[in-house]
Amino acid sequence: MARRRGDGSPDGERPVGRGRRPPDRERPVGRAAAPTGSGPADAGAGPAGVDVPAALERVGGAIVRTSWAGTVAFALATLGAVIAPDVLGGAFIAVALVLFTAGCVAFLWAYGIAVGRSRTDAIGIGGLFFLAGSAPPGVRRSLLGAVGVQCAVAILGASVRPFTGLAFGILVPVFGLGLTGLWGARHGVFPPRRPRRAS
Repeated sequence: MARRRGDGSPDGERPVGRGRRPPDRERPVGRAAAPTGSGPADAGAGPAGVDVPAALERVGGAIVRTSWAGTVAFALATLGAVIAPDVLGGAFIAVALVLFTAGCVAFLWAYGIAVGRSRTDAIGIGGLFFLAGSAPPGVRRSLLGAVGVQCAVAILGASVRPFTGLAFGILVPVFGLGLTGLWGARHGVFPPRRPRRAS
């Protein structure tokens, strides 16, 4: 009995419907494409599955350095005010108010940028001011670490010298949070905003 073509005969023709290469899977909706040449080690999981490229670790360095520079200045001013409150108390208050004012400016700047981006991106408070899923881990640790140090120094200074000008130190963490929000507004990765369905 002759064997038909396509039934596995040695002529090399593959049977129809068998052994086909499965089609490439499509990228999930709402997931940002990874940069060319990147792999799992180059990106982190962001909000709603958005990839956070590791290259963002090298972006916005001026904001990170400014946050830590202000933190160091605040810590030194606090130390001086604790040691010599009568002599350096006024300088401490000036440093605290300058950092607080700069933080308010950074807050407003970040808010303005976020409003512009919100037309196309779904930006949440957690991702904007706390970098939850919107920034690489190193950037998030550094900026929020500066905020944590500012909080600790403010509480410690006010505890050592209660009922003095060191109480103004509680305003300083606004500086760190404002810069964190500024980094998130300028460089953070957010999922695209879903189009509204017509009612």
